[in-house]
Parts: sequence; C-alpha cells; structure tokens
Amino acid sequence: MNATTPDDETTTAAGQGWSEDMELAPVHPGDRTPASDDDRQGERLQKVLARAGVGSRRVCEDMIEAGRISVNGAVVQVQGMRVDPSTDKIAVDGVRIELRDDRVTYALNKPTGVITAMSDDRNRPTVGDMVGDLAPGLVHVGRLDQDTEGLLLLTNDGELAHRLAHPSFEVRKTYLAQVSGSVPRDLAKRLRAGVELDDGQVKVDSFRVVDTHAGQSVVEVVLHEGRKHIVRRLLAHVGLPVSRLTRTAIGPIELQRMRSGSIRKLSRGELGQLQELVGL
Repeated sequence: MNATTPDDETTTAAGQGWSEDMELAPVHPGDRTPASDDDRQGERLQKVLARAGVGSRRVCEDMIEAGRISVNGAVVQVQGMRVDPSTDKIAVDGVRIELRDDRVTYALNKPTGVITAMSDDRNRPTVGDMVGDLAPGLVHVGRLDQDTEGLLLLTNDGELAHRLAHPSFEVRKTYLAQVSGSVPRDLAKRLRAGVELDDGQVKVDSFRVVDTHAGQSVVEVVLHEGRKHIVRRLLAHVGLPVSRLTRTAIGPIELQRMRSGSIRKLSRGELGQLQELVGL
C-alpha cells in the first residue's frame, strides 16, 4: 500500500476536512518574507562602480566596507547590493557619479569670434562647427558673446541644460575681465550691495582685483546673473570698460589650462557635481 504524504497533491474528500470551496485567508503583510538583494532586479553595486571608473571591484568593495558609498542618500551597509543605474543615485564620498552612458557633457574653451549657436545662416563660425558630430543631440548651455571667450558647456541631457541655464537655480559663473583704469577700493562692496542698470539691479557674488599694471587691471567677477552682456555692462557702468573677457568657471567646472578651441568630456564625478548643484 502506498502511503500518502502531506506533500502529495491528493486531498481528503469533501466533508472530511477543509471544504473544497473554502477561500484561504489573505496573507498578512507582516508574514511576507522581504526580498533579498539577490531577488532585487539590477546589477551588483561594486560592478556598477567599477564600470563607472571608480576603481576595481575589490577597491569598490573596500570603499563600501569603509562607508564611503551611498545609494539614494543612504550609506550602503552590506556588500552585493543590487542597484538600477538608470534610476538610483549613487555617490562616492558624498559626490554623486553619473552612471548613464547615453548622456554626455563637454567643456569647450570657446575662442573669440565664434558665435554660440549650433549653426548660422550667415556662415559665421559657430560652436556647432567646432563640435561637429561629437555626440547626438548636443546643445549649448547658455551663451557667450561672440567677443567673449572661455568655458561653455554642451550636453545632450536636456534637463541638466535647462537647470544650469535657468536663473532660479542660481548657478555661479566666474569671469576674468581685463579693464582700463584703476579699481576703486570700495568697488567690491558696492557691487555686492547692488548696482542699478537700465534693466534692473545686479549684484555680484564676489569681486576681486587679480592684477594691475600700466593703467590696466584684471578683475575676477562671480555672479549668477544671465542677462545679455551683463559683465561688460556692469563694469562699464562703474567706469571700467572691458577690453577682454573670459569665463573661467561654471559652478564647480573650471576652465583650468584648456587651450583655446579645445574640447574635453566631463568626468562622471564632474557630472555628479553638476547634478547635485541643480538638484538632479
């Protein structure tokens, strides 16, 4: 005789136990077993970090162990956590890193004489001519005047471009200006307090004299204004006409020693800094 075990599909006849049409009670949420990291869809964190260039998998594991890695604002406590690179926000030492490969941002040292446009119907030299087909969908973030040189960002990340350029996010831009005349001692204080121009008041975040020689001065101006010709108009208004203007930084991204006309791709760390700056 074959013995019937509890695991067999054979059940007791109706009326001898549970009724065949009796509904099972719903599972209480507290009775469910939470999904483990192995059940969570995605890639292991150390693999994602290694692919992003943070370090080898072993190095990334050591960084996790040291509490240097966070995901969506929470420090990672265990090895082998799974993440979704397209949605999760991963930071190293508090600095977010960009994980998506389809979004790129470049820094360009725009020369004078080049207009900030991707094309021009008058055949003037443009930023678009300089970048060519470097990446699909690139747009310039804000503008630089034709006679102004220096740092310009280009990206195919539309939301990043919008936030960096929108005045509500108050992204600071740093300029070096060569001006004629001597700089009054109280000018920095006046500019921080605000100067009234034809289209409204403008305040600088900081102002300092970098160098003075033979009736010429080089000054550094930091502000988050985006109005047209704002630096030139501001300095002309206080009696310091600009003969040369260079943008040297946008937020944490600096021109540094980039040659005029050169282009470089921002690192994942730099992208992360920009995203943090504008709340992405």
